[in-house]
Amino acid sequence: MASDPKDSNVIWGLTADLSDTVPAQDRAMYISKSTNGGETWAEVARVDSRYFDADIAEGLRNGLAVSPGGTDFVITTQEGAFQVIPRSSSSDAVVRSIVGPRIPDPPPELSIPKREGDPVRAGVVVMTADGKHMIVGYGYFDLNPQLFTYHRDEQGSWIEDGTLAHLPTDLDVFSMQFDNSKKQHPGSLYVGTGDQVYRLNLHTMKWTRVHGVGPDSAIHGMSTVGGLHLAACWGVYEPISADAVERVTHARFLLHRAKDEVGPNIRAYGIEVDSARPNREVLTAITGVYTSKDSGKNWKRLNDLPEGEFHSAHFNSDGTVIVSGFVGTFLANPFSNACSPHLKTRDR
Repeated sequence: MASDPKDSNVIWGLTADLSDTVPAQDRAMYISKSTNGGETWAEVARVDSRYFDADIAEGLRNGLAVSPGGTDFVITTQEGAFQVIPRSSSSDAVVRSIVGPRIPDPPPELSIPKREGDPVRAGVVVMTADGKHMIVGYGYFDLNPQLFTYHRDEQGSWIEDGTLAHLPTDLDVFSMQFDNSKKQHPGSLYVGTGDQVYRLNLHTMKWTRVHGVGPDSAIHGMSTVGGLHLAACWGVYEPISADAVERVTHARFLLHRAKDEVGPNIRAYGIEVDSARPNREVLTAITGVYTSKDSGKNWKRLNDLPEGEFHSAHFNSDGTVIVSGFVGTFLANPFSNACSPHLKTRDR
């Protein structure tokens, strides 16, 4: 999910057909729009299986970037990065390939077979608030990680500028955020990899390793609202400074609602912080959704949700939260004074 840079009340979501009941050639990815906090959604673009590998589990590493007003979008898939331009009918959306790296000769050993000249997988993507500049992360088991920069030309197409300063790691890039997503010219870029986090000063173009991250901590998600917050495997990190975080070791996460099993280790996929109330956080994980109202010191599991993996969340201006994962998308009100969260599926 992503907020519209022009109107924070507009939310955009990227979903995909992943069920085995849908033939591979009929699977598609969809961009949808909500103007009422996730109560209802309208499909604005359908991207068919020509633009992603429908035979594998697309969905976990797909990125979405939104231009101001939703005039166009950038999505990332196993087949590269694509610009999506909506039309009057969602099935008529224009999909343009964005220039990126290709598999070299000879190709490296891959867990997902590719041939020489095939596009390298595109993963993380961030766009500046004015929609004029973009950074895309490439490489996920098919090439060493690379960060490509782009600018938008007068016709609205994305033009490659080159690569950023060489990453101080050869591990895959899992997450990426500007220090302030609302600025047209952010000062820093945070990059989460398969084991660490790095900050790139966009003025000096120098990398700094963020202190406090444990070894082998795959950084699946991050938020820079009020500082750097990390969702990792296996743990959650809260900010200390621009270049330091601290792991939440005293919090106890309920790992399964039917079991009295708690502990600080959790496989987290995403973390969101309420920009209007920074003490409130939502964590999406392999074992469900967790909330904190004291800046990550204590966490509570949303047991009213179906059992399953959740990967993303979004705070609405009224304090309600949209959470989404393999089992569906739901609207919750976990910070209300009621006894339990209010839940609604996206189609009700």
